[in-house]
Formats: sequence, structure tokens, C-alpha cells
Amino acid sequence: MRRAMYREMKKQERSDPSIFDQFTEVRDVVFVIRSQKNSYHTHRGEQRRTELLHQAQILNQSSPDVVLLHKLSDYDGNWSVLPALPRLVSQYCQTSSWIVFLEEETNLNLNNLLQVLSKFSTRKEWFLGRPLHDDEPTIIHHYAFSEDPYSFSYPDFMAGWALSCPLAKRTAERVNYEPPKSDFTIDLQHEMALYIWEEGRGCALTAVNEFCAEAHSSSSTGDCATTINTYLSACGNPVQKEDVFVAVKTCQRFHGDRVPLVKQTWEKDAALLEYYSDITDPDIPTIHLGVPNTERGHCAKTFAILRRFASGAVTQAPWLLVVDDDTLISLPRLQRLLSCYDPNEAVSVGERYGYGLLRDGYSYITGGGGMVFSRVAVQNILAGGCGCRSSDAPDDMVLGMCLTTLGLPVTHSPLFHQARPHDYVKELLARQSPISFHKHWNINPVAVYQQWLAEPIQRRPHSLTKTREEL
Repeated sequence: MRRAMYREMKKQERSDPSIFDQFTEVRDVVFVIRSQKNSYHTHRGEQRRTELLHQAQILNQSSPDVVLLHKLSDYDGNWSVLPALPRLVSQYCQTSSWIVFLEEETNLNLNNLLQVLSKFSTRKEWFLGRPLHDDEPTIIHHYAFSEDPYSFSYPDFMAGWALSCPLAKRTAERVNYEPPKSDFTIDLQHEMALYIWEEGRGCALTAVNEFCAEAHSSSSTGDCATTINTYLSACGNPVQKEDVFVAVKTCQRFHGDRVPLVKQTWEKDAALLEYYSDITDPDIPTIHLGVPNTERGHCAKTFAILRRFASGAVTQAPWLLVVDDDTLISLPRLQRLLSCYDPNEAVSVGERYGYGLLRDGYSYITGGGGMVFSRVAVQNILAGGCGCRSSDAPDDMVLGMCLTTLGLPVTHSPLFHQARPHDYVKELLARQSPISFHKHWNINPVAVYQQWLAEPIQRRPHSLTKTREEL
């Protein structure tokens, strides 16, 4: 089959030499899997690597270079790609022509990918992927291209994407003297495309149809170089609801509007839940931790919650979930996700953002989408001497700095969301079983919960006891 394919491609090359630079072999490609340090994700990355090596063996080709990104160096910020790019270029672009980036959920058809890459000259700059477009300006992209947000294309990371080595080399050099304008990493796939595009002076994304968004199980993926897994990860029985202690941050100002919405939507799925406020309100009920309310940050309140949880006075549950009073969340889906993680490890999971990652910055779990910590992680945070420089310091960022200082991983799950559903590309959400969204602004929170997060009773994980509204 490969000989026939090769003959056909050479025939096309003779008729039009510009079509193919050369037939791409496995040795021409370095594969980078955006793996994570947590043991579950490390195992997933190793599985992807093994699958790639097996496909190369079937094709009678040499074993490809497969990089698990979290192992490239000790720097935790390599997940944001730009900090890792100079090393990737220096180690691999001397002998390879392409860097192909994959997610843990990306399935690769190696034979199809090699055919796709053979269509592009390795002497030129190429940025290849499956294009995404914003239908409207969105806060997660800093309202970029507000006049015509659909005009800008950025890659769907889950479908895989590729840089030719000429472009990778130039981008790696540019990182040293012209870093991205923003210190924050929020939606990496959009920010990477912006940086490479260079306000129109650089390289725009080239759409490649063979980078597919179809599910791996779909029957229409014959020509696809990549497909994706769309399911909610589950690694056995969901954790019991009694194993998750839920801490809701609120204040007197929102007792009459936000808290009733929590009770109307997702509170019923919690076995262990407390509301923490700046006053004691027996009607909810709320607990006053002795910390005054602040307009922003809430660092002192969050650390008081961590201390209360770690004391064991209220629960011995292995997991802590900290949410805002305007967070919408599916606890049954969270229970299924947590089945993949070992509570005996220092686990911190949610939607990961970054700050200053090109200059030894740190990653953090953004608070609005919900922050999940194992008891071991909470104990490590408190034992490590972490604290707030002020009561209104941003709690999620302070925790991120702390975890980085202690050498503890910050684990990303794309199922947590800091913003509202319409702030994200519809097709990305359509293939998810999202766990959370954040903010009530300009939405009907109950309708959003019912559409995106509610689960039928029969799909909810079994519990040992009835739900309790109070401890």
C-alpha cells in the first residue's frame, strides 16, 4: 500500500514539482505530547507514545522521536509551548523537518499524517491545524478582533497542530527578544496563533482538513490524520459524594440572589457542603470564618477554608472543592473525573492558567471554574508556609505560586471553565461533558445549568447516604 502511495506521489511531483518537497518519513517528524506531571496524565502520555511507536513499526519505519512535554525539562511552564520551543528546536530541528503537537486525547493515524505533511515544502514556514473561529468577541481572548472575530483562525489543539522547523526556529529566536504582550496565559491555542501571526507580519494558520474533530469511534474518519476522544474520563467507579467536601465562598451581599441559585441547581448533589460568608446566617446556613469580606482576591478567606478542611474537624473527606457562589458545576461529573486521580498524591486540578511563564512564572487553577485539591495537597500547602501578602490578594494566583514553590503539579482539565458557555467556541463545548462554568452576567443561570450541566437521576453516581444540606 505504501509503495503504491509513494509511486503516485512521485508521479504527481514530476508533473508539478511544487506539490511535494519530498515524501515525509517518520524520521522527519518529532512528536510532542502535551503531557502533565500527575501520575494519571503521565500514564496517558506514555500510552500515546507507545501507540505512535507501534504504528511506526507497522509501517516498517524507524522509531519516531516522541517527547512528553512535562519531561523535557524541570520547568513546569513548558505546557505553554513557547518556553519549551527553543529547546525543542535545538534538540530536534537539526535532523527533523516538523514538530507535531498532540494532546493526551488526540488519536493519530501516522500513515495519514505523513501523507498530509508531504504536501508542504519543508523549506517554508508552515503553521498547520484545524481552524477555530470566534463567533463573537470574548473575554477569554481579551475581546480580540472585536470588529470581526471570525476573521482570525486559531488551531484546535485537540485535533493536533504542526510547525515546520523553519517557522519553529524563527519563533524560538523571537521569544528571546519579543515575548507575548500579555503576561497571562488563558487560552493557549488562541494566544499561540496570535504570537505566530505577529499582527499580520508572521504566519497565519493553514487549514488542514485531515486534522479532524470527529470522535475516534466515528465511521467517517478514513482520511483523518487525527481524531479525538470526546468522553468524560472515568477510571472505575466514581468517587462517593461523601468523599468531596464542597466549600462555597459567598458574602452577605449575595445571600439573597446567588445562594438561592446554588440551592436551586447543584447543591442537591453535594453530601458535604458549607457556605462561608462574612456573617453568620442561620437560614442558609453560612459560617463566618472571622475573615472580613473583600471586593476581590479573597485570599484570607480561602486559606481559612484550607485550614478548616485540613483540621479534620468538619470532615475527613479526601477531596476539597472550592467554588464561588456564582460557579455552576456538575458534581456527578466531578465525581467521575476524580476517579482518575489518586487522593494520596498532592493533586490540584481545574482550569489551568499561567502567569509570566516565559520568565520563570507559575501556573494556577483559576478560581471561578472551581479548584479541586486532595487532602494531601492542602496539607502540603499549609505545611509549606504559604500565605497571603494581603487579605484581598488573588487566592488562585497565590495558591499557584505556592504550588510552584513547593514543586507540586498544577493539573489542567479542559472540562472546567472560568467563563460562561457563550464565551467559548460552540463546537468545543459540544464534544465535552463540561464540569463547570462561571459568572451569572447576562445569562439565565438555571437555564445554563439545565442545558450544560444537569444529569438525569439514573446517570448520577451511587451514594452511600442521602444528601445532607448541612453538616
